[in-house]
Amino acid sequence: MPNFAFMMKQELISLLPAGYPDNARVWIYQSNRAFIEKEELEINEQLHHFYAQWKSHGAPAKGWAKLLFKQFVVVIADESEVQLGGCSIDDAMRQIKSFERQYDVNFFNRLLITFLIKSKAEMLPLNQVQYAIDNGYINKDTLMFNNVIANKKELLEKWLVPLNESWLWGRVQIPA
Repeated sequence: MPNFAFMMKQELISLLPAGYPDNARVWIYQSNRAFIEKEELEINEQLHHFYAQWKSHGAPAKGWAKLLFKQFVVVIADESEVQLGGCSIDDAMRQIKSFERQYDVNFFNRLLITFLIKSKAEMLPLNQVQYAIDNGYINKDTLMFNNVIANKKELLEKWLVPLNESWLWGRVQIPA
C-alpha cells in the first residue's frame, strides 16, 4: 500500500468510533461535490441527531454517521444486538435525500468515480476514466475510493485501493 494510503487509513481509524465490530454494516454515500466547512458542521450535527435517535422496530439501533473527507457520508450500524429493519434503513436514506435537497448535491450518482490525485479527492465520470488513463492523468497505481464496501473491516482495508485492485480494473485498459 502506498505511504499516502497508509496515512489515510490511519486518519480513517482515528475518525471512526470505537466499539464497532469488523462485521458492522457500512453504507457510503459520495457527494458529487466537496462540502465547505460550514456545511460539513451542519451535516455532522444533523447526522449525530439522526443516529442518536435511530431505532429499529422501536429498539435503539447502535449506529454512527459522519461526513468524512468533506465528501463522503459514512453510516455504520452494529447489528449484534438489534437487527436493522427495512424502515430503519429507509430512515437513513431519507436523511441522505434531505441533504441532497438542502445542499443541492447528488449522493446517488454511481457513475462518478473518485480518485486520490496529488493528495486530493478528484471525481471523474465513469465514461472519462479510460481517457484519463490514456492521457496519463491516472494509472494502475492511482488510489480509488471503493464505495461498494459492506462492513467496517472492508472500510478499513478496501475503501482506498489502487485502481488495479478495484472493481473497476477489469473495465479499463492500461497502455503497455
